[in-house]
Amino acid sequence: MSQFDVLFQPLKINKLTIRNRVVSTAHAEVYATDGGMTTDRYVKYYEEKAKGGCGLCICGGSSVVSIDSPQSWWSSVNLSTDRIIPHFQNLADAVHKHGGKIMIQITHMGRRSRWDGENWVNLMSPSGIREPVHRATCKTIEEEEIWRIIGDFAKAAVRAKEGGLDGVELSAVHQHMIDQFWSPRVNKRTDQWGGTFENRMRFGLEVAKAVREAVGPDFVVGMRITGDEFHPDGLNHDDMKQIAKYYDDTGLIDYFGVVGSGCDTHNTLANVIPNMSYPPEPFLHLAAGIKEVVTVPVIHAQNIKDPNQAKRILEAGYVDFVGMTRAHIADPHLIAKIKMDQVDQIRQCVGANYCIDRQYMGLDVLCIQNAATSREYMGMPHIIEKTEGPIRNVVVIGGGPGGMEAARVAAERGHKVTLVEKAEELGGQITIAAKAPQRDQMAGITRWLAMELERLGVDLRLGTEANADMIRDLKPDVCILATGGRPFLDQNPHWGAEEGLVVSSWDILNGTVEPGKNVLIYDTICEFSGMSAADYLSSKGSMVELVTDDIKPGVGIGGTTFPTYYRSLYEKEVIMSSDLLLEKVYREGDKLVAVLENEYTGQQEERVVDQIVVENGTRPNEELYYELKGESRNKGQIDNETLFASKPQPILSEAGDGMILWRLGDCVSQRNTHAAIYDALRLCKDL
Repeated sequence: MSQFDVLFQPLKINKLTIRNRVVSTAHAEVYATDGGMTTDRYVKYYEEKAKGGCGLCICGGSSVVSIDSPQSWWSSVNLSTDRIIPHFQNLADAVHKHGGKIMIQITHMGRRSRWDGENWVNLMSPSGIREPVHRATCKTIEEEEIWRIIGDFAKAAVRAKEGGLDGVELSAVHQHMIDQFWSPRVNKRTDQWGGTFENRMRFGLEVAKAVREAVGPDFVVGMRITGDEFHPDGLNHDDMKQIAKYYDDTGLIDYFGVVGSGCDTHNTLANVIPNMSYPPEPFLHLAAGIKEVVTVPVIHAQNIKDPNQAKRILEAGYVDFVGMTRAHIADPHLIAKIKMDQVDQIRQCVGANYCIDRQYMGLDVLCIQNAATSREYMGMPHIIEKTEGPIRNVVVIGGGPGGMEAARVAAERGHKVTLVEKAEELGGQITIAAKAPQRDQMAGITRWLAMELERLGVDLRLGTEANADMIRDLKPDVCILATGGRPFLDQNPHWGAEEGLVVSSWDILNGTVEPGKNVLIYDTICEFSGMSAADYLSSKGSMVELVTDDIKPGVGIGGTTFPTYYRSLYEKEVIMSSDLLLEKVYREGDKLVAVLENEYTGQQEERVVDQIVVENGTRPNEELYYELKGESRNKGQIDNETLFASKPQPILSEAGDGMILWRLGDCVSQRNTHAAIYDALRLCKDL
């Protein structure tokens, strides 16, 4: 018997048998194109999870049932039209042929959306109260509209059934229309749809009754709820237990999916998809509380990342199914790897929330460390096949994420691979990032790649600084430069970088420079490095002012992540100032003076501090590239047409002597971890 046998025990929901206890729960993928259809990209994304062994996939987070619930911002699935039915049939067939089951979450989002796009609708809520996150106003929903939307839920469920899906999940979570009616915080009505408990439950009950009548007794109808809204005037855990029992007693609901927290404010939104700053499964107790009062299976998904967590949760009986949604985004084959006793080969989610933060920017969901996820339709492989061509001598210079991924993929292809890294450890900028208080789990990206390089027998040469002669001596057929970048402190000569007047965020996080007592951080990038430096310095006791010339500090950080930084920085009394340019730095006695200029008024002001930290991104380490470029077969060039089309580089099929030279990652220009890994995969998958 395997130690993970509990994960593989089948369980029925209604009459539907799920082959194991692991679920990929509903999330907005932002892949539904052509007016909200589940086209090829969408289908292959879920097929990969089924192929990898996932028991149940619930797709289409926030998929709309009515044309007046906007969906284009999320590119969510559109169930308001019969056009979706044949697309669902393709999706169902793709998942079913691998033994998986597939359902979809359906909803009317009410006030939780934007009105300024698609059909330019008037948003609605029970009492016309706006939602803070989307900053959108709304009208008070009328009786006729209530009944029309109830009917739309039923029609949407029928479309899912006719499309061959295995069930629907009613979204009564995240302050969508159903739970907007539930909550006295936003439902101030005095008619039959508000006031008393039964009246506030009425809309959800009528939806459940209409859906059940439309699809029959055997089709799965679930409901996703919160275990606690975490608002002083909202629904608490006892309220939600009462609500769950009320709907369970009707016999209309086949399972409950339970998460912690509402998300109609920026602060509560961060709770719903916990990033790496949260402990493991922080809201499991809420799901367990709901399970105590209902008779149907309970699913819980929040920060459950590895098989040991899942095993412990199931063995203790807290819930019936574990949702491992981001875990499947990081590695859709995790169930298969558990079965094959390859747990160490699972690419484990680190909670960076790159995936969900992209969604909240209206961008497609991607994984920070797995560039194949959602690109299956482009031919991006999760499993790298061995080459049928010649075995090449591949030399990779640089052990950051791009270099490690290039070495991994080339080795998986069967090539002889040498990786040279001047530091004593792998990781590159990930190693720096992981030293910040809220970013330590970033090291998991390095840990997995390092284990894979060892498993694949890559020749690692750490603590070795490569030069052109060394590379020539190695006689590579392909040389990949991933030498990264360095802090760009010399953009403005008046900052005094050469005189040592300013230091970089790298200097602070690496510990090469001691924290000052009174510190000004100037952050032009407004992503993680500047915020991490502020968090780190303030945790060391420094008095910190975080200054940016942008509209606010951390503006480039996504919606589920910046709130956790803000919580920490406000608690540590960090001053945050926007719209200010750092014009000049000069020394005055034993102090430094920062001259700041308001971008809009031109008015200048000064700060007298002990230390000035500048986060201005990086400049590429490109000297080695230019030294080798002239003697390479391809003059260092990458054919963008084939790169973007996910096809092999033409140079690979051309005869010739000498090495092929490519560079990727920050030694070309600053982007991010995902970009470096993606370039490595799409260059090396065809070596």
